[in-house]
Amino acid sequence: MERALDKVSETLLMGPGPSMTYPSVYQAMAKPTLGHMDPRFIKVMDEIKEMLKVLFGTENDLVVPVSGTGSAGMETVLVNLIERGDPVLVITNGVFSERQAEVARRLGADVDCLAFPWGSPVDPKAVSEQLNVRQYALVSMVHAETSTGVCNPAAEVGELVHRHGALYVLDTVTSLGGMEISVDDWKVDAVYSGSQKCLSCPPGLSPVSMSSRALEKLFSRKEKVPNWYLDMSLVAEYWAGKKRTYHHTAPINMLYGLCQSLYEIMDEGLQEAVLRHQKMHEYLADGLSRLGIEFIVEKSCRLPMLNAVKVPEGTDDAEARMKLLFDHGIEIGAGLGAFAGKVWRIGLMGNTAREACVDRLLAALPKVMGQK
Repeated sequence: MERALDKVSETLLMGPGPSMTYPSVYQAMAKPTLGHMDPRFIKVMDEIKEMLKVLFGTENDLVVPVSGTGSAGMETVLVNLIERGDPVLVITNGVFSERQAEVARRLGADVDCLAFPWGSPVDPKAVSEQLNVRQYALVSMVHAETSTGVCNPAAEVGELVHRHGALYVLDTVTSLGGMEISVDDWKVDAVYSGSQKCLSCPPGLSPVSMSSRALEKLFSRKEKVPNWYLDMSLVAEYWAGKKRTYHHTAPINMLYGLCQSLYEIMDEGLQEAVLRHQKMHEYLADGLSRLGIEFIVEKSCRLPMLNAVKVPEGTDDAEARMKLLFDHGIEIGAGLGAFAGKVWRIGLMGNTAREACVDRLLAALPKVMGQK
């Protein structure tokens, strides 16, 4: 019988995630599985927490890689910090901020959305004006909007939200490990990310951190967190202290992989990794310019790790991406929502942010665009 798994071969992942996994991460994931309460595994957990603190730029006590992808991290933060009827402001300018609003509505929050055009960054002045209109319990935003390639002003918005006394939630799924993040300095109360982007670990884990202010909200809730599996008041007892309390069976080998991916960043140096992402973005931008491919985002607010560009005139979006995948072994991402069929999303995340990867893509693109 032909087996689907036998057909799997390596693809150069240059889409919006996952990125190219570090070979050392694959090796780490192949290590023997330990019990989830084994003291040797708990040491691995502790190392993960300390390294995540460095990447997040925080001294928060609660730092946990949630067992699930980045969307699970989003749901974790919101389900713990929102109660029915809470006034919530979601700042939107893409797919993933709109998902924050959808989750908040499902939790029964009284949601206002402050919307900005796709492809444009959030305007702090407009945020300030909205915060003067109404008192919110929580404000959420996406730092690096994966659907559009836009970087939003996380520090400026954090200062405004803090001044008005609301909790500040920030999505760093795409930015963690590839851009500067300073959770404490930016006055972020709850942050979440994902393992499969700039951390270059397979999908399946979502690093989350909460401030003391967020924990005050969590522990003063009128009702229990409605989601048992993602209840941080319970999960934290498994990840903190000398005596651990069983909550759920952790994905042991996935956590080995995350630990190794964090070793990779620590060994390179976080600032060096951030600089590498920026250099590779500029290298890609130069090459795309020579091919006549234009960005949809102004240079001042472009993400280095997620490059959103216009599909070249006369090129069939889906056909070109399929040729890239099957003829050249390269994956890039399609546009979402209003950008569907009009935009390509080219990822330079983690281990993919290498000159050799960019060169291979730039060599293949003219062929799928019908150029000689």
